[in-house]
Amino acid sequence: MAKPEKSRKNTPAKAAPSKAAPAKPPPGKAAHKAPAATIKIEAIGPATPDVLDRLFAVVESRRGTDPSVSHSARLLARGRRKIAQKFGEEAVECLIEAVAGNREELISESADVLYHLIVMWVDAGVQPAEIWAELLRREGTSGVAEKAARPRDPLA
Repeated sequence: MAKPEKSRKNTPAKAAPSKAAPAKPPPGKAAHKAPAATIKIEAIGPATPDVLDRLFAVVESRRGTDPSVSHSARLLARGRRKIAQKFGEEAVECLIEAVAGNREELISESADVLYHLIVMWVDAGVQPAEIWAELLRREGTSGVAEKAARPRDPLA
């Protein structure tokens, strides 16, 4: 299998390797993620939506396993608030890359959002088939009509 090419827009040319330890991010700031790989779809085979069902099965299988071995197990062990926080962080990163026009980063962050959404589903006991059924129910309905059919929020 071919190794994905690395790509990052607005990245300065690489400097000579430094022997100094990498700088730690300031308190409260997350370390910058590694550049996203440009994925060549032909190199990995056809992409189909059932990848989400397979990912769900993997995350579900991690529930209750050793958190030191599995990121999914670690998130599930930390609870719903932490899972929701991570989902929110990834969603914001996805939005930032979309607004910035960084296509490759948007793809990478979108995958992160979907992964963390699936972790939330597992934690909440939601099955992907329930989401797919809701999407099917909405299919062919205008978004404007669908929203108008929802019960009105008395606080809105």
